Amino acid sequence: MGATRVAMTDVARRAGVSQKTVSRVVNGEPHVADAIRAKVQAAIEEMGFRPNAAARALVTRRNQRIGMVTPSTALYGPASILEGVDSALRGSGYYLSVARTQGNGVADLQAAIDELVTQDIAGLVLSEPIDLGHPDLRIPHGLPVLSFGSPKAGSTTPSTPEADARPDEFVMGADEMAGARSAAEHLLALGHRTVHHIGGTEGWSATARRIAGWRGALSDAGVEEPPAVHGDWTPRSGYEAATELLRRGGVTAIFAANDHMAIGAIRAVERAGLRVPHDVSIVGFDDAPEAEFLSTPLTTVRQDFAEVTRLAVHRLVRTIEGRPPAERRRLVPAQLVVRESTAPPPS
Repeated sequence: MGATRVAMTDVARRAGVSQKTVSRVVNGEPHVADAIRAKVQAAIEEMGFRPNAAARALVTRRNQRIGMVTPSTALYGPASILEGVDSALRGSGYYLSVARTQGNGVADLQAAIDELVTQDIAGLVLSEPIDLGHPDLRIPHGLPVLSFGSPKAGSTTPSTPEADARPDEFVMGADEMAGARSAAEHLLALGHRTVHHIGGTEGWSATARRIAGWRGALSDAGVEEPPAVHGDWTPRSGYEAATELLRRGGVTAIFAANDHMAIGAIRAVERAGLRVPHDVSIVGFDDAPEAEFLSTPLTTVRQDFAEVTRLAVHRLVRTIEGRPPAERRRLVPAQLVVRESTAPPPS
């Protein structure tokens, strides 16, 4: 059935519930049993139902709600992006509606996007690790989309040069590749023969960008590229990954893809009877608040989440109001912050 011919009563009939229940689900109201909500959402998807108010919002841009899909996690990066978007929207006349996901699979992401679309959103924000590179995500045409993930095009952005991309979809973020490169280059400049890497969760675009920067620095220097090991952004995973690296022997420099894994790596070095930075130098990424106040302050790469989200929200609001920016991809420089966890290798 065409979306314009499907009424809320049709959805109610298909789901076997009242029209009021359908309305509650569509408006994201609480006090609806999970099983009933799932049944109504299934009927909405099957019938292609789209609330009239949402359709009007896409044309007039008069709705003041911004939808954001973000992982259900307390990780520093995603949490900082969420806080930054929320803060940047204050005083703008728009308010934020958040849908959290438990995974990065297409089904989880699509369910979150569908939930927000039914709330008459005027724009959509996709937070890391969610990005426009998912080829199977269905996002309504004409809905402005901001991604903090990969700049790679997905189903909603043609795989063509930037000049040919749709003007209502754009990517914003820190230049993580350049930041990771600077971390590896710093260690090499200190005299380390190579740099070992603890990567983040596989499948995250941030993981891929930081690996690319590390790998590029080693390649340009003509030094050996040791196999990377992966954690899941947590201190424990950094501890376990660093323990594995130390068992290989010959490790004098480690670049961890975030500060929390770097903190775990520091503990692994100490447990092995070694010292940071005298025996092993360690660099993190993000510049989390605690990095500066460790017993050995951590050298790291700073992402300015406040600036990134401020610029991103400004561009999203301009696009919603019919004044899209000329640039559809913007990378904010990441800054290497040298502290006390790095030094020349032992003699």
